[in-house]
Amino acid sequence: MSDPTNSRDAVSRDAVSRDAVSLTGTGLHLSFGKNHVLRGVDIQVDAGTTTTVIGPSGSGKSTLLRVLNRLHEPDQGDILLDGRSVLADNPDELRRRIGMVFQHFNLFPHKTVAQNIALGPQKLRGLSKDEAHEVALRQLDIVGLRNKADARPGNLSGGQQQRVAIARALAMEPQVMFFDEATSALDPELVKGVLALITELSEEGMTMVVVTHEMGYARNVSDSVLFMDHGAVVETGAPEQIFTDASSERLRNFLSQVL
Repeated sequence: MSDPTNSRDAVSRDAVSRDAVSLTGTGLHLSFGKNHVLRGVDIQVDAGTTTTVIGPSGSGKSTLLRVLNRLHEPDQGDILLDGRSVLADNPDELRRRIGMVFQHFNLFPHKTVAQNIALGPQKLRGLSKDEAHEVALRQLDIVGLRNKADARPGNLSGGQQQRVAIARALAMEPQVMFFDEATSALDPELVKGVLALITELSEEGMTMVVVTHEMGYARNVSDSVLFMDHGAVVETGAPEQIFTDASSERLRNFLSQVL
């Protein structure tokens, strides 16, 4: 990865180019048939802060992110950016404001790294091919992979592919970033570099929601932690409260298994 100082400067100039906004979800419900996946979830992410979402597999964490950027439309509830409901907005416009990085990289194997990143700015932001390519190169500078601009994703390591996926999301100049288990598909030795990049975004004031099994990250980097189980929020609070003074037995049991 590139020099961390230069990387942070680049993040400050380019990735966090818009004013930070708050994100609120209230009373969110979602069912798939008879399966009630979200059960009245509330989440409040203040502008420029990072909320991590933790909990056992199947608790609704990833589904919550997909509802918040309307990949799934909620059955009930509301979603607000800076206090304004976005449920009536064009979903594609909302996803320009909310970037998302998935567990799996989802890069186009037949396109180069730069082409993967430039596609969104060209198609959705209306940039010319040359302008979008310049955006891609700037984002590759941020993630330390400019020398891989002409490579195919299949020639990169998993950690490099995930950093390309982050660059692709940042190229849309989002106001909010979602990370859905962005390190869980990586070999352990590759996790640190990706977490460092996510941490840099947090330090530069990007509003973020991070679904993760990395408890060290949740404890040390988050402004708030939200614990989910069976589609509901069991407990939420500052990291120190969650990890050292949990009030619910369910959270204490969960932490005893993962720490």
